[in-house]
Amino acid sequence: MKSLTPLVRDQIIKAQRAEITEYHIYKRLAKRTKKAANKEVLERIAEDELRHYNIWKSYSQREVAPGSWNIKKYFWIARIFGLTFGLKIMERGEERAQINYKEIGKEIPEALKISQDENNHEKELIAMIDEDQLKYIGSIVLGLNDALVEILGTLAGLTFALQNNKLVALAGIITGIAGALSMSSSEYLSNKSEGKEDGAVKSAIFTGIAYVFAVIFLVAPYFIFKSPFMSLAVAVFDSIFIVFLFTFYISVANEQPFRKRFVEMVTLSTVVGLISFGLGYLARIVFGIEV
Repeated sequence: MKSLTPLVRDQIIKAQRAEITEYHIYKRLAKRTKKAANKEVLERIAEDELRHYNIWKSYSQREVAPGSWNIKKYFWIARIFGLTFGLKIMERGEERAQINYKEIGKEIPEALKISQDENNHEKELIAMIDEDQLKYIGSIVLGLNDALVEILGTLAGLTFALQNNKLVALAGIITGIAGALSMSSSEYLSNKSEGKEDGAVKSAIFTGIAYVFAVIFLVAPYFIFKSPFMSLAVAVFDSIFIVFLFTFYISVANEQPFRKRFVEMVTLSTVVGLISFGLGYLARIVFGIEV
């Protein structure tokens, strides 16, 4: 075997470290996963990662230790936010990004082909993972989107009409609870009418939980700040933050474009909020509301 340049050897060692680190992550996740099908997939991917490691080892002729911090980090990301999200965010991780495969390919092109084939197989295996939060992503989107539009609009209108934090917060909570129950029951009946009886209850639960989650974030500022307008401003920021987090989650887990979906949801919430704010202003003038 011909000797490698220092640059290529360094890149191969980085690739080794990434592969052996991911091997240990997959093995740990497989041990903690209860669903048999997912456990089998994780075990198969772990073996793929170990093969990747051995491919690079045959060129570097040395052992490389895994990154203990990355093992812990990505293990808990996957446990908290779901396997698919955790594994895909890991594949986009910093350690992977530092590997210049084109540089390696200048000296050992056959190794790159083997690795690329293995990576394609790995992506196919990740797509086989079965998770409820991805299966019912449509229900979560429905709950979040409806809550952000409806509750933010309600808070905006009532903030100017009433200018009283306690009253606005109370109205927001009542509207939020009623909205969550309404959306959950509607989602349940919608799935039943379409013949999706097996997933009707879970769809309703995911919709309701997403709705309540958004309501809590939007109403919370009215219990923290004294100024109703400051509370509204923070609620608007919270809505944008929720949209950002959830859009990022979807863009990673489902490999969808981030920017377009984020701009659409923020624009819709903002327009509804401005309209509601204007209606609140008109109601205060027309009805002479003073609280």
